[in-house]
Amino acid sequence: MAVETLPAVGRRVHRFSVTERALHGIHATAFTIMLGSGLVLFLPVLSQVFGNRPVVKAVHLAVAALWLTALLLVAILGDQRILRRTRRQFESLSRDDLRWLRSAAARAEPQGRFNGGQKLNAIVQSAFTLLFFVSGTLMWLGERNTTFRLPGTIALHDLTMVAATGFVIGHVAIALSRTGRPALSGLADGTVPATYAQVHHGAWNPADEPVEQHGLSPQRALAAGVVAVAGVIAAALLAGVG
Repeated sequence: MAVETLPAVGRRVHRFSVTERALHGIHATAFTIMLGSGLVLFLPVLSQVFGNRPVVKAVHLAVAALWLTALLLVAILGDQRILRRTRRQFESLSRDDLRWLRSAAARAEPQGRFNGGQKLNAIVQSAFTLLFFVSGTLMWLGERNTTFRLPGTIALHDLTMVAATGFVIGHVAIALSRTGRPALSGLADGTVPATYAQVHHGAWNPADEPVEQHGLSPQRALAAGVVAVAGVIAAALLAGVG
């Protein structure tokens, strides 16, 4: 059954699960805080305005630790079946997706749940996350042990920040545009207007999406508890000795 067979007027279709929305919200919130604090550390003029550089640095490091902790907690506590499905969808950058990225005419063709631009953004943001983690960790360790002071680490961290900021600005601009605005409600309740789905994701059938399941095994609950405690301890240590 295609999306076009759904009664579109006034109807909404489910697009994002609670697990997916939690990951997006955590990532967006943490990135915003770390970008703000990172800019204060990066730009001398902002350092002078905010004054207390050590406190800003402690916030930056603590949020980084809590960000990774929260992502791990959602991965453990959330619906892992849906996460695997979403990962497969993002990783399947097909020839049609590449055509979507190269040609404006191709963007009028029916797309799946995610179009080529959304897939590329997810892949690039994942790469940025890895680069932030590796370069940030090396910078922190390098302040304590010269063995970890590798050439270009600071430049890599700063360039990744600039590139990631550019992608985020573009992502937000598209989301707030007239075309993307109808999809914003999906971040709140997981649903989008059926008319929007028909026009922009005509090759996607909402009925094929798995239903989110709830329930937590003792093993996953224990793992989540360990991750939470470790994350809080790490954040406290980083804030105290950053």
